[in-house]
Amino acid sequence: TKYFQLLLFVEIIFLKIENTFLYIQILVICLLLLILILPCGRLCLIEVDGFHLPDTKGVSYRLTHPKTTIGINRLDAGARVMEYFHNDGFFRLEGDDCDGVLGLLPAQRAQSDRLFPYGEFVKFPERPPPPPPRGPVLDMLARHVKRAPSGNPILAWRGVIDAQVRALAEKPPGAFHHYAFNTARQAGANFALLAAHLEWLRHQGAAGFEAARESAAALSGAAKSAQFQLARAVSRKRFDGLEALLDPLAGHYEDMMRALRSRLAD
Repeated sequence: TKYFQLLLFVEIIFLKIENTFLYIQILVICLLLLILILPCGRLCLIEVDGFHLPDTKGVSYRLTHPKTTIGINRLDAGARVMEYFHNDGFFRLEGDDCDGVLGLLPAQRAQSDRLFPYGEFVKFPERPPPPPPRGPVLDMLARHVKRAPSGNPILAWRGVIDAQVRALAEKPPGAFHHYAFNTARQAGANFALLAAHLEWLRHQGAAGFEAARESAAALSGAAKSAQFQLARAVSRKRFDGLEALLDPLAGHYEDMMRALRSRLAD
């Protein structure tokens, strides 16, 4: 609580008085954090600069300035330590990274385009809602599987990745973040979500999705690994073996789709 009180007063000091709208927005956000979220034990979601998130090392940490959302679980103002959720992990940062995430570094005060503060909070229901009927969920999954491309999209990416990465190496560092977000990160996130859905179906009594779930989870993990290897290739300008980097992803995709089509055909 004291930490967000400090944030409120710091923002008031450094904002220009004539910018009333920005002042009111920050005031409202800080008050929400102070009055509603923390005392209730609710998770606070804020948009931050990924430049200061250690869990993005090799992608954006100390390299580029992407906007991303984290969930703050704990703050220690005196020690300048934050524990937070980001993507599918739980992490810790400290020192200048903590100040940077919250926009408190002196250099950030001089930036006219610094990230506008935006926050939300998570409200958990008193009891979990009942799960949807299994039948319509399986029907929806079958419709999506039928809409999948006839070919392997990972192999299509494999055919152009060498030229794409060579071109990226000649662009500013921020270009890689946009490329990775629209390729490896999207693939990893989507197939992780599919694996979680298939696991949920298992808990609802729908058997026969184990092979597809394992392949989807493996594809997601391979996409995350490929993203880091692509970042190294761009930074070092070493392009050997880029196509082979995607071979595991393509194999997992083939196994997953084969298993899904076989199960849904039953």
